[in-house]
Amino acid sequence: MRKAADTGKLASQGVMPDVPMPSGLDAFDYLATMVAVVDPQGQCLFANAAFEEVLGLSRRSLLRESIFDWFVDPILLKGVVLDVANNEFATSRLQAELKRHTHIATGDPLPIQVIVTRLDYKDLVLIELVEVEQQTKQEREERALDQVQANKELIRNLAHEIKNPLGGIRGSAQLLQMELESKSLTEYTQVIIHEADRLQALVDRLLAPHRSPHLVGDVNIHDVCERVRTLILAEFPRGLKVWRDYDTSIPEFRGDREQLIQAVLNIAHNAAQVLSERIATGDALITLRTRVARRVTINRHLYRLALVLHIGDNGPGIPESIRERIFYPLVSGREGGSGLGLTLAQTFVQQHQGTIECESEPGHTVFKILIPLP
Repeated sequence: MRKAADTGKLASQGVMPDVPMPSGLDAFDYLATMVAVVDPQGQCLFANAAFEEVLGLSRRSLLRESIFDWFVDPILLKGVVLDVANNEFATSRLQAELKRHTHIATGDPLPIQVIVTRLDYKDLVLIELVEVEQQTKQEREERALDQVQANKELIRNLAHEIKNPLGGIRGSAQLLQMELESKSLTEYTQVIIHEADRLQALVDRLLAPHRSPHLVGDVNIHDVCERVRTLILAEFPRGLKVWRDYDTSIPEFRGDREQLIQAVLNIAHNAAQVLSERIATGDALITLRTRVARRVTINRHLYRLALVLHIGDNGPGIPESIRERIFYPLVSGREGGSGLGLTLAQTFVQQHQGTIECESEPGHTVFKILIPLP
């Protein structure tokens, strides 16, 4: 008989005491998805760390329960687990809703995809649960990453094609201006020169994301936020508040401070501009909130820790017609906007192995920047 201390140790590791189990199960603790091993009757014999975190229950509690008790409607799952355990088929997938301990009272289940697989060990069954929201998020990130790469190639080629003739147009206008004696005619050449300069500045901004970040020092995200806050309040000194909610325990990380300031500033500046009506009434609000997330998947990679920076506002929200395209170049929901601010912000964050997400509805818009931490 095992000692009580050994039994408690096994339970703390997510393994049912006194039950022979296949080796190597502790490797599942490194997965972001929920994994459990059950017998044909659904008794939980092993649960990984992700299961414990999502359900809001200790591992010891998980190992005393039937896995079917965690589901809103377990009837279909019971049949699938039994069929897989009896080797009717090797694996099966189904959709279900998972109860979370902290949400049971409010009836707020978690939509999940269940993958049931037979183990070649004592008729045991491996159950993997993937959050539908998480899967959708990963697919969205992958699409965004592919889109960004395509945009980079398109923008780089387009910018170079525009840049070369621009120099010739501007130079020719300058030469023509020197030959003209009529002041009324030189006004036309000045327009050409001015517009050529404006296009040159636009091209330079298009090419800016392709420059690599200068990882020359440690970055404190709160120094970045404070710099952005100062710049925003200097431009909008009345009617706008920038509220701060910082987790001061967040460590520094290697990065390009100037690029990150520009990324956060682009988002915050966009927010300030769409808050014009609320600024006029004196109740405009931008929120800068920092937190640490654990076991985060960013751009197909799993990270132990990640910085989460929320940039929120109480503005009218992003128009639904462009909500899925706001990070595309030259897409803007504001008259006179260049449509490059969010594109540059996304690129600068991605160059730090991070990503940007956005949720928006009237009265509440939040951009969430995630960057891996050491």
